[in-house]
Amino acid sequence: MEINQSAGLCRRRRHGPRHLWGASLAAALLVLAGCGSTPEQVSGKPWHHLDNGQFRNPRGSPVGTATFGDMAAFLLRRMRDEPPVVPAGHVVPQTEALIAYAATDDEDTVTWLGHAAFLLRLGGKTILTDPYLTDAAGPFGFGPQRYVAPGLPFNQLPAIDFILVSHNHYDHLDAKTIEALPGKERIHVIVPLKLGAFFRARGYVNVHEHDWFERVVIDGIEIEMLPAIHFSRRSAFDRNRTLWGGFAIRAAGVSIYHSGDTGYGPIFREIGERAGPFDLALVAIGAYEPRSIMRSSHVTPEQAVQLVDDINAKIAIAMHWGTVKLTDEPPFEAPIRFRNAARDAGWSDGRARVMKIGETAVLSTLIDE
Repeated sequence: MEINQSAGLCRRRRHGPRHLWGASLAAALLVLAGCGSTPEQVSGKPWHHLDNGQFRNPRGSPVGTATFGDMAAFLLRRMRDEPPVVPAGHVVPQTEALIAYAATDDEDTVTWLGHAAFLLRLGGKTILTDPYLTDAAGPFGFGPQRYVAPGLPFNQLPAIDFILVSHNHYDHLDAKTIEALPGKERIHVIVPLKLGAFFRARGYVNVHEHDWFERVVIDGIEIEMLPAIHFSRRSAFDRNRTLWGGFAIRAAGVSIYHSGDTGYGPIFREIGERAGPFDLALVAIGAYEPRSIMRSSHVTPEQAVQLVDDINAKIAIAMHWGTVKLTDEPPFEAPIRFRNAARDAGWSDGRARVMKIGETAVLSTLIDE
C-alpha cells in the first residue's frame, strides 16, 4: 500500500479526476432524475431518522436549488480543473514541521495536516480528525488530487489514540490512510451512526458509533457527536445511509469544536446552547461555490464567522481549504473572505486564525491571547 511521502507537491494522476468526475456526473444525474415517495420520520426517533433507513438534516436547514443542468455543468468544470499555483508561506516544509511538532511534545497542541485533518494533542492523547492523507479524494486513486502534501509525513506521524471522522466523503475518510495506520487494536474510532462497519472491516477493534448530542468518555477524553448540515455518500446508491456531523472534544479543561462539513442554519444556535461554549473552533470555510449546489452542504466564509458566534467559540481556525480543489471559487479566496468577515463582525484581533499546512500551535497560547 503506497502512501505518498513527498515533501513537495503530491504526485498528480492526470487522468484520475476525469475518470472519477465522469462517474460522479452519471451518479449525480441519476439522483437528480430520480423520484419516489417522501420518507417519514421514524416513530420514537429524532427528526433526522427516516423510515427508509436514511438520515436527513436538522429542521430549518437550507436546501439546494441546483437544476439538472447546473449539476452537469459543475461536474464538467471539475473535469477541466488544473492544480493552482500555491502561494509562498502556505505550507511549512515537512522537515521544519516535524521539528516544530517535536519541540512542543510536552504541550497540548493543534497541528493542521491540510483540509479537515488535524492532529490534536490533548490530555496526554493524540487525536486525528478526518484523515485524508493520500493523493486522491476518490476511490481507486481517482478523483480530485491534493495540490499540497500533508503537513507531516505519514510514516512519521505519532502513535494515534483516537480517530474522529465527521462523515464518509472521500476527502474526510480516506481508505488508504485508514488501512495503513498502525495500532488498529488499540485506537479508539469515533464516528456517526452506521459508519462503524467501514472501520471494523479494516481491522479496527474499538469502534464507537454515535448519534447527534451523544457523548462518550474514554481515558479522560470526552467526545460529543454534534449535528451538521450536509449529507453522506461514497457511491451512487448509498446516499445518506450513514450519518454525518461535527464534534465537541473536551479534555484537560479545554473544549474544541470540529465542524466537519456543513451548511449554515439555526441548528448552530442550539449547539451553542447545548454544547458550548468552546475554547477553539476548527471551522470549514471553503468549497462554497456555486451556491445553488453548495448552500445545502458548505458554509461561505461569512457564514463560518456567524457559525462561530452561534456556538460561542473564543478562537476559530479555518479549515477545509487550500488542499484540494473541489468547487468553483478561487482556491485561496476563502481565508481572505474569512478574515474580512471576522473584521466586519467586530471580532478582536487574533480570533480568526489561518494556519499554514504543517503548522503546530500551542493551545494554551492560542486560547489565552
